[in-house]
Amino acid sequence: MTAVDRWLLPDGVDEMLPEEAYKLESLRRELLDLYQSWGYQLVITPLIEYLESLLVGTSQDLDLHTFKITDQLSGRMMGIRADITPQVARIDAHCLHRNGTARFCYADSVLHTKPRGLLTSRVPIRVGAELYGHAGADADIELICLMHRGLQTAGIDNLSIVLGHVGIFRTLVSAAQLSGEAERILFEALQRKAYEEIDRLLNEHVDDDDLRRMLYELSRLSGDASVLDQALEVFSEAPPSVGREIGELEAIARGVQKRIPEVTLCFDLCELRGYEYHTGIVFGAYTPGYGRALAKGGRYDHIGEVFGRARPASGFDSDLRSLVKLSSREFQLPKAIMAPAGDDAELLDLISQLRGQGEVVTVCFAREGEGRETGDGNRGDGSGGDSHRGDGLSIADMAGELGCDRRLVRDKKGRWIIAALGE
Repeated sequence: MTAVDRWLLPDGVDEMLPEEAYKLESLRRELLDLYQSWGYQLVITPLIEYLESLLVGTSQDLDLHTFKITDQLSGRMMGIRADITPQVARIDAHCLHRNGTARFCYADSVLHTKPRGLLTSRVPIRVGAELYGHAGADADIELICLMHRGLQTAGIDNLSIVLGHVGIFRTLVSAAQLSGEAERILFEALQRKAYEEIDRLLNEHVDDDDLRRMLYELSRLSGDASVLDQALEVFSEAPPSVGREIGELEAIARGVQKRIPEVTLCFDLCELRGYEYHTGIVFGAYTPGYGRALAKGGRYDHIGEVFGRARPASGFDSDLRSLVKLSSREFQLPKAIMAPAGDDAELLDLISQLRGQGEVVTVCFAREGEGRETGDGNRGDGSGGDSHRGDGLSIADMAGELGCDRRLVRDKKGRWIIAALGE
């Protein structure tokens, strides 16, 4: 790498400048405060740990997105987390041992070996909430409503929530006795909604006419609430668990609609995101003009089993960087007060008071040789009416660089006061 390109960052790795970083941090705090107000407690998990723990119960996709390194102390393989959920599952199962429901939230960086989509970051900041210990629809309803409220807090409008259930597909392919390879190929075709390929695969691998028809219809079942009525008819001859799974979707949809009457609910019964990971309902939030889910989640019961305690679990997360980019809210950096450098006791006391009141006070350091008398009889340290520093920068230029709209000066009686920049 030459000196001229040392500033280059790897593909998919970005940095945030002050205004965007302020917006992100402000939103992060608001979302965590929101989650806390619903009873979700903040946890902070390690960035790196042994690979066996990070990839517990997760999909091959997450394995491929996880950076692996060798621990120089133990010689064991370690991973840099690409997801936080397995770590939270360990906290619930191994560290806290709560008997009732446990609610957790988090906001932290993860690292991916490659971007998950066009223009997405390899270092997203995941913000989310998870609920352990309750298997009923109430937990899923609460999480969907909290997800929706968080996206509204982020200033994202015109939201739609899409509901699905991986159990329906899992039940049907089990009844069809598909091989692991055939199931994998069919799953991938369903995710791409490649209907001709789906039809060909079903004709090749599913002998039972009824099961073939039901899997064919499953790939087309997406739309508004009428989809659930169609599903009950389509799957009338399916194994009993399919009817129960459709009933779960209906109950969750009713509960969400009662709590958020204005929400737009859609259904996609072949939405199998996280198929190897989730065990029941899956959900995602979308907005027009953005081709990916803004937030997504679902049920992943028994994820803590390998940590010694299997518990019902459900949760969601979002990429905070994406929320910041799509937010319609304005997050303006607070304007500061410019103060001269010095050890004047009255000045230092006033600066301390102002900061204690929530003001931003930025001390403007003089360069070597500055602070001498200027031609108009004032000192160049901000204590009088000078308009330029020794390096030629005007007060307005300095204020612009420092984000200041006021400054501390002495009045005619020698007292330090806050004055407009032009005074």
